[in-house]
Amino acid sequence: MSLPPLVEPAPELSVDEVRRYSRHLIIPDVGMAGQKRLKNAKVLCVGAGGLGSPALMYLAAAGVGTLGIVEFDEVDESNLQRQIIHSQADIGRSKAESARDTVLGINPYVTVRLHQERLDSSNVMEMFAEYDLIVDGTDNFATRYLVNDACVLLGKPYVWGSIYRFDGQASVFWAEHGPCYRCLYPEPPPPGMVPSCAEGGVLGVLCASIGSIQVNEAIKLLAGIGDPLVGRLMIYDALEMQYRQVKVRKDPDCAVCGENPTVTELIDYEAFCGVVSDEAQEAAAGSTITPKQLKEWIDEGENIDIIDVREPNEYEIVAIPGARLVPKDEFLMGNALEGLPQDKKIVLHCKTGVRSAEVLAVLKSAGFADAVHVGGGVVGWVNQIEPEKPIY
Repeated sequence: MSLPPLVEPAPELSVDEVRRYSRHLIIPDVGMAGQKRLKNAKVLCVGAGGLGSPALMYLAAAGVGTLGIVEFDEVDESNLQRQIIHSQADIGRSKAESARDTVLGINPYVTVRLHQERLDSSNVMEMFAEYDLIVDGTDNFATRYLVNDACVLLGKPYVWGSIYRFDGQASVFWAEHGPCYRCLYPEPPPPGMVPSCAEGGVLGVLCASIGSIQVNEAIKLLAGIGDPLVGRLMIYDALEMQYRQVKVRKDPDCAVCGENPTVTELIDYEAFCGVVSDEAQEAAAGSTITPKQLKEWIDEGENIDIIDVREPNEYEIVAIPGARLVPKDEFLMGNALEGLPQDKKIVLHCKTGVRSAEVLAVLKSAGFADAVHVGGGVVGWVNQIEPEKPIY
């Protein structure tokens, strides 16, 4: 589907800019007009992490005139395996400021705007209104639905990407010309069903593969060239080195862009996506202990069975002493229940407490009324009890 250019051309390019972008200018489909459109464009990148890193760097190199960065987090050592916009020297710094410095180091002709705040329903509309195009580099469902709904309500296109382990996806959502994200995924998955990259991992270089596709689509939209991924989902399997496409059609019953939308204003997206299910919250109420409580029980020789519900590779990195590994899926499928002791108090934990709360709900419903879980999980244990151990 050929679409008109998203922005008008800037009045001119300087002599230095002509030299800088010469390899673009000699491409007939881009040329002087296309490069001027890039210069005149305002693009907002949501996130300066795995996808945001290559996206921001290549958008800057391509000559996009104004780049906005939405990011409130700080650089952590675990980020550096994939978030190439940051360096060792940036650990502990604001990601937004670190990303800005790298962008300006790549291209001093770019104007960078920082939005160092958490994106939510109170600020998204005003923020997005300042830009021509949104690039979504988020890693959680609540923000993805927020970005989608705001773009639909504002009539703006956005380029979406997603990564997990060796798999990536990318598409362009623009309700005016095709489907939106809700047409593809009307409802978020149940809480805890889809692990995050922090829980399941991601191949670092996969971020570059999907992030570069996002920038490619952004350039096509801004300059009005080629056939954007509107109505198509690109799926990439890095292990098999395969790309495939799936057609995505506009859903006439879509809650936000359909013929009779039920979502006409922004909602509570944390509640909509259920960061922790109601069942898990109910199970955890009154059955959550701290890492210090667990340490006291261990030291006092309490009759407990400490169960780690993470994945084997996580267990190999760091583990609470005395814990045995039984991955969450074993409980969800029911396989692990018969192996639980009846004469010991069961103490569950995961990385931060989300997965263990979900498993706790399963145990409570199976009759293990005195089971508990560790709030804060392994991360809390390391921070409070064994700070010399690594946190992944």
